[in-house]
Amino acid sequence: MPAGLIALALGGFGIGLTEFVIMGLLPEVATDFQVSEASAGWFISGYALSVTVGALLVTAAVTRLPRKPVLIGLLVLFIAGNFLSAIADSYTSMLLGRIVAALCHGAFFGIGSVVAASLVPAHKKAGAIAIMFTGLTAANVLGVPFGTLLGQNFGWRSTFWAITMIGVIALVGIALMVPKASTEPTKGLRSELGAFKSGQVWLSITVTVLGFGGMFGAFTYIAFTLTEVSGFESGAVPWLLVLFGGGLFAGNFLGGKAADKALDASLIAILAGLVVVLVFFALTASSSIATLVSLALMGGFGFATVPGLQMRVMHFASTAPTLASGANIGAFNLGNALGAWLGGVTITAGLGYTSPIWAGAGITVAALLVMVLASAAAKRGGVAAVAATPDVEREPREATVA
Repeated sequence: MPAGLIALALGGFGIGLTEFVIMGLLPEVATDFQVSEASAGWFISGYALSVTVGALLVTAAVTRLPRKPVLIGLLVLFIAGNFLSAIADSYTSMLLGRIVAALCHGAFFGIGSVVAASLVPAHKKAGAIAIMFTGLTAANVLGVPFGTLLGQNFGWRSTFWAITMIGVIALVGIALMVPKASTEPTKGLRSELGAFKSGQVWLSITVTVLGFGGMFGAFTYIAFTLTEVSGFESGAVPWLLVLFGGGLFAGNFLGGKAADKALDASLIAILAGLVVVLVFFALTASSSIATLVSLALMGGFGFATVPGLQMRVMHFASTAPTLASGANIGAFNLGNALGAWLGGVTITAGLGYTSPIWAGAGITVAALLVMVLASAAAKRGGVAAVAATPDVEREPREATVA
């Protein structure tokens, strides 16, 4: 395994931790700032929307810069944002810290995906992207449960101080382990924007928004579901999140393997499975045993789409994948915001703490339908995403796009 992939995974670990740990601490943060559950949810939605904006604007601004210094600079931004969150003395200042930290997220994973894919042969590209995202899943398996536990016992600010230090370690790892040869700048913004002429790129991004929005519609308010519906004590939440994180880890690995073999078919099967899991969870959330099963499966099916969708966008934007890759990372987080917002709407409407799960299931059905249409359209055009994807940096005359 190239050492650069380990470094990228390390950066992903820190960024993943700051994105997801807030969910386990949402009740504590809401109480501290004396705001409602829906208002506290904006620490998630605001972060996600900032990722979406940053994924496009920040990535576009750095297209002509060498990628390694850019990755390092993005981590500096990440560290600054988490420092602001750790010292926040009001709801507004906390939200500002979340927004600043989020600006690096989309560009880091977007540029990192291209770098990761460049380090391996063509038939292993989705797997390489999955390895980079292993840091994100490891953040859920290890970081989020222990970060939640730390915050519950020593105050939620202690968690953000710990994340700030992890960001420093990740920065050093990127500086030492990512090879300079694989981080040359792209051909320019005009070339990158040309990738968005592909209808398949837009369809893939739409599936990303809806598919991830479905999972996050269910997961954003999971702490309330576990304590108010499933009957678990709040102290058990960090350990229950280990199950979800374990599902993310397994789903990311298996989803990458499946995408390298049959990209579109695997995505359709995974989205269909996620719909079934979310419906099952909504119907059985009052059962503690069924909830344990649902948490693991929701994480597995929900994150199994990530390497495949990222690879699909890069495949159909093969002439200039950097900005499209970043845009798709933004799409994941736009989905996060959509799911968090819709879940908050259902709770505010008095529909109960299982209503976000039903909302998530509905959004995922929409994702499945779009994915089926996208796959059929690609086959009709003779440009279906195949297992052996093209080199993402090859010359335009060799590329195949929709």
